[in-house]
Amino acid sequence: MLGSTHGTLTTDSRRARVIACGEQPGPAVHGRPAEVDDLDVSGRPLYADVPDLDRFFRPEAVAVIGASDAEGRPNTGVTRQLLAWAERVGARLHPVHPTRAAVFGIPCSPSVADLPEPVDLAVLLVADPLPVIEELTEAKVKFAVAFAPGFAETGEEGAAAQERLTAAVRRSGLRLLGPNTNLNAFEEFRTDLDGPAIALITQSGHQGRPVFALQELGVRLSHWAPTGNEADLETADFLSYFAERPEVGAIACYVEGLKDGRSFLLAADRAARRKVPVVAVKVGRTETGARTAASHTGKLTGADTVVDAAMRQYGVIRVDGLDELQDTATLLARARPPRAEGVVVYSISGGTGAHFADLATEAGLPLPVLTEAKQAELHQWIPEYLSVANPVDNGGHPVGDERGRKIIDAILADPSVGVLICPVTGPFPPLSDRLVRDLVDAAEHTDKLVCVVWGSPVGTEPAYREVLLGSSRVATFRTVANCITAVRAYLDHHRFVTGYRSPFDHAPRTPSPSFRKAQALMRPGQQLSEHAAKQLLRAYGIRVPREQLVTSAAAAVRAAGQIGYPVVMKASGARIAHKTELGLVKVGLTSASQVRDAYRELTDIARYEDVPLDGILVCQMVERGVEMVVGLTHDDLFGPTVTVGLGGVLVEVLRDTAVRVPPFGEEQARDMLHELRGRALLDGVRGRPPADRDALVEVVLRVQRMALELGDDLAELDINPLVVLGQGQGAVALDALVVCR
Repeated sequence: MLGSTHGTLTTDSRRARVIACGEQPGPAVHGRPAEVDDLDVSGRPLYADVPDLDRFFRPEAVAVIGASDAEGRPNTGVTRQLLAWAERVGARLHPVHPTRAAVFGIPCSPSVADLPEPVDLAVLLVADPLPVIEELTEAKVKFAVAFAPGFAETGEEGAAAQERLTAAVRRSGLRLLGPNTNLNAFEEFRTDLDGPAIALITQSGHQGRPVFALQELGVRLSHWAPTGNEADLETADFLSYFAERPEVGAIACYVEGLKDGRSFLLAADRAARRKVPVVAVKVGRTETGARTAASHTGKLTGADTVVDAAMRQYGVIRVDGLDELQDTATLLARARPPRAEGVVVYSISGGTGAHFADLATEAGLPLPVLTEAKQAELHQWIPEYLSVANPVDNGGHPVGDERGRKIIDAILADPSVGVLICPVTGPFPPLSDRLVRDLVDAAEHTDKLVCVVWGSPVGTEPAYREVLLGSSRVATFRTVANCITAVRAYLDHHRFVTGYRSPFDHAPRTPSPSFRKAQALMRPGQQLSEHAAKQLLRAYGIRVPREQLVTSAAAAVRAAGQIGYPVVMKASGARIAHKTELGLVKVGLTSASQVRDAYRELTDIARYEDVPLDGILVCQMVERGVEMVVGLTHDDLFGPTVTVGLGGVLVEVLRDTAVRVPPFGEEQARDMLHELRGRALLDGVRGRPPADRDALVEVVLRVQRMALELGDDLAELDINPLVVLGQGQGAVALDALVVCR
């Protein structure tokens, strides 16, 4: 796996191994093997090939292994569906069965070797696909689909069987979909719909049904990839392929588990570069994937937290429900880029407008107050006693003349307005009928987004079924929540892709000078003492207090005099994780006698707690600042991750953190700070000066460099507290915990 670890190999040794042994360093790049220059400093790939899946979705010839036309047999129904699909896509279908002369009147080959022509795709209707793989290899078949269950989804024995299948496929050179997949790729797609399409990726076929059904509402679908157990072809492969398809306006995904973190990020990066929106339901928001770790960072970073951050980092829009997946993907596929970010709510009821405005504002949608000139213009057609500042309350959309259309056009003409949303809580003909006709007509003549929330629970009204659903220019929703979710995603997506710069383009490929210094400090399988951990930080340019490690009370007094009073004294040892809880920290010592007493007390506590020491640290006492935590931990899927949050002794209580997966740039590091609930502390509160955000960002980026260069050798790194001083004064790591892999 691309995201897997490499034991305790150093970065240099990993790269040397790739060169010396001819080891495949990663996926192919644009059809050629990846070279060392295509790897980052950790040995992970920076580019990924786009698989050519044209002949999978549109083959010229198809073989059905295990085809049947016997009544009552499961394979018969599958064969019949494949015949219909092959006819639709213009493919020649060849049934394969050892004992049948023909299937549905088509001559049947006894084996793959006896096929009358080369085939692009083989569909395996057999219980054990493994023996067939070698036959397909010899016949130079490009793609295969294995429907059979009983693999990794069933437990250890099935997982072992899937490993054998994966190995056989890897040796063969063909690409396999499945096992444990279904016929979704071979569904009948409507061909009478136009406009940008949704491409669908699901690991569970049933969970894709609501999106597929959007065709009945006039939404075009181009492909459906049911990935199943992903023994070979995975979500990332289809994501990369769909991102390159000109007809695809958005990609909708239902993901149960990602096969490889780096592959997924490279695919999401490809979509972001091409401005193709990706909307995903990802199962696993609960804490079942969380791990217990010695550091604060490990405890604060559960598996889903990392998935969520990684998706956000590359612009993947994560939603919770299948209904949100439908509505958000549809809007993003169809809507043109926004001309402005302002949202105006237009309603026939003041209560409806106020309610919607509350929900929209709470969700972060910008609802600008319309200018006095624009309000005066609207009051030509709307009574003066009604508010038109935003929301715009018309008191009842005009039915008998053209005023209604003029109101809508005037709102859309405002340069600050990019989105008009009209919530209709229930049908009220003829008013609601005329309202939706005017909205549809206006949408046809503007490049701005027009949305309607049709709140009727019935959904059979002509205004909805015939007028709204008959328009591809109006985004129609059935719930307020889904409308707000989709519009927010729409604005976020276009803001994201406008400024997107791929972090893979600038990821470091060679180790920094700090890496050599750090290597000497590594102790595989061990936790470093605080003193050694701070030496590691210092090697990467992260500021630590002046300090000395001493082994006697007299030496402690001399050190305090050299450092300057007041001082802090701490026990230092490789087995100490949280010194404060054991009473192994003494703060604010101002005299030699206090230093001598503190030395004796700290060593006594260590003996009583049976904690081995390598000495006592005498440290410079740093002035007050904002206490933060910056950490590095290892995620099973994505590898090294970087965390920043509010620190200090309450770090695990506050749990206010942001996570990123390297590589990332300065802008993402600043976004991490913006995500913190307590970010106002960095701006200065209760008379305290603003903190040095630039210094904090610099520490985050330096820890990221450590993650890239040492991440596979570090299980955890925890800087807590990192005291961020006032503007221009920097940040100081007062304590650090490092656990080596």
